[in-house]
Amino acid sequence: MSRAPKLSLNLQFPASKAFPGHKAILPRATVAGWIRAALFADAELTVRLVDAEEGRTLNRTYRGKDYATNVLTFAYAESEDDPVTGDLILCCPVVEKEAAEQGKSLEAHYAHLVVHGTLHAQGYDHEVEEEAQEMEGIETDILVKLGFPDPY
Repeated sequence: MSRAPKLSLNLQFPASKAFPGHKAILPRATVAGWIRAALFADAELTVRLVDAEEGRTLNRTYRGKDYATNVLTFAYAESEDDPVTGDLILCCPVVEKEAAEQGKSLEAHYAHLVVHGTLHAQGYDHEVEEEAQEMEGIETDILVKLGFPDPY
């Protein structure tokens, strides 16, 4: 029987008190559980929640897109043999707006984006249709096992 992947998690919230409801639904154990459900190897991850200004700056600086997006994943492993290391950046106001627009609970949307970002940190992508379908299928399976509806 194989062991579950080990996780070293650094969870960071905005310095301002602007998103107290977000922090309340994202206790460390909950976020770690979502990540573990999507891990296939040991990992060292940072999950950082940010405001729109920081989200926009990061997206502009690293992706050349001048707007805040829901989740950014920075994966640092250089080969498949390297440990999974990365940063998941979640933009609180964007996640909140999308959850409302999509009729999802804030918790369900965060769970989806954490799973999505965790898969990206492990090399999954959705630039090509076939890869997108594979990634979406994995996300859906994980989220259903976690008790959330299909996010798509």
